[in-house]
Amino acid sequence: MTVSTTPLLNAYQGGTFAFYTLMDYTKQPLDYPQIIQMLKVRGLIIKDDNDASAQLQIMSYFRLANYLRPMEQNKATHTFKPNSHFSNAINLYFFDKKLRALLFTAIQSFEIALRSKLIHHFSMTYGAFWLLDRNLFTDKKVFTDCFIRIQQEVFRSKEEFIQEHLDKYSNPIIPPVWKTLEVVSFGTLSRIFCNLSDTKIKKIIAREFNLPQHKILESWCKSTVALRNNLAHHSRTWNRVYPIKPQLPKSLNKDWINPTGVANNRLYAQLCCLEYLQNATHPNNRFKKRLKQLLISYPNVDVAAMGFPTGWENEPLWK
Repeated sequence: MTVSTTPLLNAYQGGTFAFYTLMDYTKQPLDYPQIIQMLKVRGLIIKDDNDASAQLQIMSYFRLANYLRPMEQNKATHTFKPNSHFSNAINLYFFDKKLRALLFTAIQSFEIALRSKLIHHFSMTYGAFWLLDRNLFTDKKVFTDCFIRIQQEVFRSKEEFIQEHLDKYSNPIIPPVWKTLEVVSFGTLSRIFCNLSDTKIKKIIAREFNLPQHKILESWCKSTVALRNNLAHHSRTWNRVYPIKPQLPKSLNKDWINPTGVANNRLYAQLCCLEYLQNATHPNNRFKKRLKQLLISYPNVDVAAMGFPTGWENEPLWK
């Protein structure tokens, strides 16, 4: 093991700068049989080497490692607890994959509904090009950053209705909002909504989602965007701590949960928000049913690792 001779400025602690040295990374890549042997030496039970190799070829060891860690007995040496099976990690991986697909569908419904309501309500009040009016926005820097992003997303769009508009019109610089907001990302859409200063219209939109005030909707937008970004990279959702936490009100207009003791940095909180939003825009949706079916299909999955409290299925939202 070698140590870098270049110090790294890491933190400012107690009025002084703390310096640390970093080690050089010396690990070499391993072929599939070598990975399998390494896991066996660490105590993992692998019954079929060929199947294990096939699985590693389609998901990579580093991705699978996220699902192996709960079975580790020693986090430093990565040795496994007794009776730890490779197949358990594979099952957890495929559960997570199906969960991501379910979440993505629900988020898509919310994103499209928010897009539609934002376009309609603000256009009816402020016209076709309100996105250009910085006076409608609270934070001028955020407005500028968003407008730069909007232009980038519009001009790189391959949508026919965008190309036809740009070929025909030169002014204003972007198409009307009902065209422009159809091609911006969910992240940009969320930043636009949160930065708008007309709280009266924002409250109208929030109430169409059965939320009493716009601040809750803003919170749910931000946390849902973070979740969607996680899904877009096919990253693990199970047993993940989310940095952006949705507000969990004590009560809402429709069936909700008792948020006492619920960790809003875990997936269960996000699931509650999505189910509530689904019920507001698609009353006959099957999100709840599909989630329950998925959990039944994988009975060995630790739902507590996703923040599910005991008796969650008895909450009014989930009945």
